[in-house]
Amino acid sequence: MKIGVPTEIKPDEYRVGLTPGAVRDYVAAGHRVLVQTGAGHGIGADDATYVAAGAEIVADAAAIFAAADMVVKVKEPQPREWAMLREGQILFTYLHLAPDPEQLDGLLASGCSAIAYETVTDRTGGLPLLAPMSEVAGRLSIEAAGAALKRHAGGRGLLLGGVPGVAPARVVVLGGGVVGTHAARMAVGLGAEVTIVDRSIPRLRQLDELFGGRVRTRVSGIAAIEEEVAAADAVIGAVLVVGAAAPRLVTRDMLKLMKPRAVLVDVAIDQGGCFETSHATTHADPTYEVDGIIHYCVANMPGSVPLTSSHALVNATLPYGLALANHGLDALATDPGLMAGLNVHRGRLTNAPVGESLGRAWVSPADALAERA
Repeated sequence: MKIGVPTEIKPDEYRVGLTPGAVRDYVAAGHRVLVQTGAGHGIGADDATYVAAGAEIVADAAAIFAAADMVVKVKEPQPREWAMLREGQILFTYLHLAPDPEQLDGLLASGCSAIAYETVTDRTGGLPLLAPMSEVAGRLSIEAAGAALKRHAGGRGLLLGGVPGVAPARVVVLGGGVVGTHAARMAVGLGAEVTIVDRSIPRLRQLDELFGGRVRTRVSGIAAIEEEVAAADAVIGAVLVVGAAAPRLVTRDMLKLMKPRAVLVDVAIDQGGCFETSHATTHADPTYEVDGIIHYCVANMPGSVPLTSSHALVNATLPYGLALANHGLDALATDPGLMAGLNVHRGRLTNAPVGESLGRAWVSPADALAERA
């Protein structure tokens, strides 16, 4: 199979779909790997490094999309990339379709088979290809909150960990999954006062044990969220509903309860955001203010640390990518978790949460594969 790796074109995105080490594994398995010139620049891997790993360097994205049987990316395809996809081609990348009907229409029109990293599951129902970037984003969210709290950035002028004799910042984490756990770990490590809010009591018990009582835990509910947001200096939005749009947990009215120049960091922005006042921002212009509250809503947070992120992501995606390269879409029949990653197939939407979020008709991945065989 011919595997194509285009340069990422989303603003401020420096990750790459395959590292040189991963290229070696694909080539060793008998596949050709086509890498767009400069694709690895963000991780310090030049074209010569990719050639040494066995890749072929291609001048532009159009040539990659025209030749590749499978395109491996990091971020969702941009409009000019939708037009280059074709029927029978496999796209393997993050998609986040629930808040993005335009992208869905582009993928449907292309006829490609699009497999989303974020909906691939493992045997326990976990999300193995989302987890590494959730870990990175969770940790970065606390760095972002700390930076946004500084007075020159518009914040309260507060140090997360405080100093002896001065109280630390209060950090509230909405969601106790992978993002929330790593955010709490970073915040606790810096000395902040941390509360985790989650709707699962068993998960809160696990977090209480994990942190040895160093964090407060609360069951999620409107009253609990209002109380915690009102007392917070920084709120981390870390909720996830697999494949679907994120629930709006913090309303605009709640902003009026908050401390002036407090900070909201919306890690769920890829799925539409969990704050009513959220809209996506970029690393070049990461924050904005609504009703005196600073919002940080960068949609590709791990893109700011591409060396760490690319290697962490490829470590997770490589076995699945090789299975697709070796067996094509037949690999889905033997791996239900990989089957769950199929979001679009030859003009059909194949993900129920996306369909329900956007009010679109959908069929199961298995049915779509069977009817288009």
